[in-house]
Amino acid sequence: MSSYQCKQPDGPIDAKVKLPGSKSISNRALIMAALADGTSIISNLLLADDTQLMIEALRSLGVAITVDESNCVAEVTGCHGQLPISEAELYCGNSGTTIRFCAAACATAHGKYRLDGSERMCQRPIGALGAALQALGAGVEYPDDEGYPPIVVHANGLLGGLFTFDSPESSQLISALLMASPYAQRDLFIEATGDVPSKPYLDMTVSLMDRFGVAVVQQTDQASKPAQALRFIIPAPQRYTATNIVVEPDASNASYFLAVPAIVGGQVIVPGLETDSIQGDAQFLFILEKMGCRVRQEANQLVVKGPPANEALVGVDVDLSDMPDTAQTLAVLALFARGRTRIRNVGNLRVKETDRLAALTCELTKLGASVTEGADSLDIEPPQILQPAEIDTYDDHRMAMSFALAGLACPGLIIRDSDCCKKTFPDYFSVLEKMVSG
Repeated sequence: MSSYQCKQPDGPIDAKVKLPGSKSISNRALIMAALADGTSIISNLLLADDTQLMIEALRSLGVAITVDESNCVAEVTGCHGQLPISEAELYCGNSGTTIRFCAAACATAHGKYRLDGSERMCQRPIGALGAALQALGAGVEYPDDEGYPPIVVHANGLLGGLFTFDSPESSQLISALLMASPYAQRDLFIEATGDVPSKPYLDMTVSLMDRFGVAVVQQTDQASKPAQALRFIIPAPQRYTATNIVVEPDASNASYFLAVPAIVGGQVIVPGLETDSIQGDAQFLFILEKMGCRVRQEANQLVVKGPPANEALVGVDVDLSDMPDTAQTLAVLALFARGRTRIRNVGNLRVKETDRLAALTCELTKLGASVTEGADSLDIEPPQILQPAEIDTYDDHRMAMSFALAGLACPGLIIRDSDCCKKTFPDYFSVLEKMVSG
């Protein structure tokens, strides 16, 4: 098991940080390119565990993918909506996007497909997607626990029609069906009612489908209670058309670097990312501003300056339902803020790579914080003095990356199992070190 000894900067920083591509965009683009007519070029592709798992899964389904690792470029020869392999076993590790997106893609084909993953993946729900695929013509079985991987898809093409997701555990389940929908035999109508976490990721999916030539009609029922109902209409017949796409820097991973000057002072610039990004997590910039940082959008880059030297960060009360992947970044920033920080409406963090609310409670407490854990919330009171500790990461990349920020101002802090960052950012610690060292 690897461990990382956190390092501290000598003073305020002044850095420009180029970040790898978005995992969420990369894996969506790979799925669409794989099903498309023609050959797509995906540039600035993230090369990390989650995307490698997606690439290998698609190759196992017969899709030709060539990767230039030195330039982070993939050439994907689409299968014209007909997966070449009719029977396959796909290993998806702990990649939720891989198992969910591929399960739906497999349902468009004709054959038998078994999708499995790590021990933790087999604790992450997929039942709502399985129910959707069954309602639309596929046979679905769960060899172990009902509604959880492994999942076996007996595919006979998607029929089309209507399916309603009611308070799904993850927006990925809806995105998976959306991306498979152009290959349904009839118009497909998708509704989502109740609480839908991470809604901006659905907008991302629809935006990328448009880039690949598929039209989606998106509606919101303002009158529905208790929450607005979402509707998506995907007219048939449609097909993805090959395209060339440049993947934006990962906004979730950018949150760690944008947060650095909030802790140590100075400024950081992240090129290639803008507040109107199709990634909802780019809006984390405005939470930093609310806490006392000075932020601005420049041409094709974001800039964050820490609070003035005589001012402290301020605790905030925020609803992170639209960007829950930034919750761990904010939770660590709360250690340095004046007053309480409250993070609300993030219950879906309990079914991520780990139960992130429980993990945050445990590790923040190690550092001296007072934490109140609710069913879908955290209340964090910062300590007077941070206590050095060995931070457990629970095989969760975001635990490792976020708590490394605490180490910037806490000598002696150690991140255990730091290699878990390979899931989305293999070079995270070296990039962080270069940044804080100038």
